[in-house]
Amino acid sequence: MNDILVYATLALFAASLGYALFALARVVRFGRRLQRGVTGHVTAPVTLLKPLCGLEPEFADNLRSFCRQDYATYQIVFGVRDPADPAIAVVKALQAEFPDRDIALVVHEKIIGANFKVSNLANMMAAAKHDLLVISDSDMRVKPHYIDALVAPFRRPEVGATTCLYSGTARSGFASRLGAMFINDWFFPSSLIPLSFGEPDFCFGATMAIRRNVLDSFGGFPALADYIADDYMLGQMTHRAGHKIAVAPYIIENVIEENGLKSLFFHEIRWARTIRSVQPVGYAFSFITDLVPLSVIAGLTLWEATDSLGFFALPLAIALILRYAVHHIVAVTQPSGGTYAPWLIFVRDFFTLAVRICSFFGSTVRWRAETMVLERDSVSHNTPR
Repeated sequence: MNDILVYATLALFAASLGYALFALARVVRFGRRLQRGVTGHVTAPVTLLKPLCGLEPEFADNLRSFCRQDYATYQIVFGVRDPADPAIAVVKALQAEFPDRDIALVVHEKIIGANFKVSNLANMMAAAKHDLLVISDSDMRVKPHYIDALVAPFRRPEVGATTCLYSGTARSGFASRLGAMFINDWFFPSSLIPLSFGEPDFCFGATMAIRRNVLDSFGGFPALADYIADDYMLGQMTHRAGHKIAVAPYIIENVIEENGLKSLFFHEIRWARTIRSVQPVGYAFSFITDLVPLSVIAGLTLWEATDSLGFFALPLAIALILRYAVHHIVAVTQPSGGTYAPWLIFVRDFFTLAVRICSFFGSTVRWRAETMVLERDSVSHNTPR
């Protein structure tokens, strides 16, 4: 076999090992930050914006967790587009269950762009009372100190927006476990890497908080209406407006319940193609995170070059040990425990590779009942159904 090919394959494997070790170190460091908790507090009133569309797994319990916050003054605005949405009945039940909470429900069908979630948020703003705005998805669950942790960085006047990482907790099923592992073993550690080199210029969609005047400065939610990656672009626009973005020392819990591998595949294709549209160069090199597949390629290359089966097994053994270390450390770092399933590491990593390969062949994504086409910077338009 060509020596150059052998050396190139081993160099890629070594780079992947280096990435995994660096990610492991970052997870450990972030875990220590979580243990220190919130330093300093903000007491300004907050409006939580919760755009809804249909029912998620454990929907009522997820929303209920936002009603049980240990924070002095906050409002919750729930919003739906469809007057027949079953989420409306759940919100009305919560209003009855928590009569002392300031809970508003906005039902408005106006569409201002391809991203229906952003249209929903724009419609909800008429009911928002306060100047600190927190946006979170409907499949998230939080602890009572969530608001306190998320808005604490606003005590620094230069901070215009905050965000936080999230973990995946699978409730049942093989596909759900694989989905949670993607969030915990890939998204979570890889998101910590860029934070090592400076403050972020993006937000994570699971939870974002922003000052109202900062949002207004770049045109409010209508400026995000045609972006699928509205979270990324909200961070970009905040950064371009001259404000800093802080990552709060909090991990929000994402409840995962996939209907099967097909559903999981389309979810992850949407995430992958969205990331590819906003960070094409970084995404092109993200294969370096595929440690186990790269170890198999390195092992096959060495086996072919040396005719020794031992050289095939060695890279794979090293990769599996390190991948288990990442999986374990992430699980103990996350307050919810995430989803612990080390026996699925091999399957998870090759499923990730399959999604990554397929993500380069096409630009359409499915989001709930809609099919959209991603263009440059994740600008989208709806396609006929």
